[in-house]
Amino acid sequence: MDTVASLVGERPVVIFSKSSCCMSHTIKTLITGFGANPAVYELDQMSNGQQIEGELLQRGCQPSVPAVFIGQQLIGGANETMSLHLRNELVPLLMNVKAIWLWKKK
Repeated sequence: MDTVASLVGERPVVIFSKSSCCMSHTIKTLITGFGANPAVYELDQMSNGQQIEGELLQRGCQPSVPAVFIGQQLIGGANETMSLHLRNELVPLLMNVKAIWLWKKK
């Protein structure tokens, strides 16, 4: 069974992370800062974390974390997520999957 696909299907926004990864922390802070409530899976704290990390690598996540899924689609890691944000495309993605409802740019 594809564990990643199963976990990604549960919520509009899913982040695979490691508790010691500063880039994972940055991406979680960015996304929650918009008001989204992502499902966060800390691979280093899960009994099947190595298996999930292997699945992420097979899906092309290099490095394996952070791995961001929005609307069950792999967005990518920190670079891809930050690029979407800088192009003002991250918030519309979050709104499209109803992870956030309103956004007022400050």
